[in-house]
Amino acid sequence: MTTTTGRVRSTGPVLHPRICAALTAVSCAVHLWLAASGHHGAWLGILMIALAAVCVPCTFHIWRHSRVGALHQVTVSAVAMIALHAVLLLGAGSLSGAGGAGHSHGGGPTSNAFDTSGATGLLLVIGLEITTALLAATLVARLRRRVQMAAAS
Repeated sequence: MTTTTGRVRSTGPVLHPRICAALTAVSCAVHLWLAASGHHGAWLGILMIALAAVCVPCTFHIWRHSRVGALHQVTVSAVAMIALHAVLLLGAGSLSGAGGAGHSHGGGPTSNAFDTSGATGLLLVIGLEITTALLAATLVARLRRRVQMAAAS
């Protein structure tokens, strides 16, 4: 294993970094798809494109070199997205006066398990981001342990 500043190259298995990078790429693709769909308005679309642009380089750094800095950035971004989407999930109903995201009164249809525009979509995004944050954080811990074991040898 060769260690340089901010970067750890492993000769061992690469499945963990590849899964983390792939999940980060999926998150970027979802942001771009949602921005292109135009359902969130122009300024949110631009924000989603910017967020994806920030995360794409990290995807390559994690895939190729398991850079700790990129893993930290992905973890922080994922936790921020979890917080943002949780606020949206909990506060969407209070903004509209309905009492909860996806909750409605009147003649509209009842909830649809496959409706990704309301609470279900927000929960799916939160689940994706939790998984991304956990994979990145556990990979950082794993890389640190390898560096410590190599230093002790």
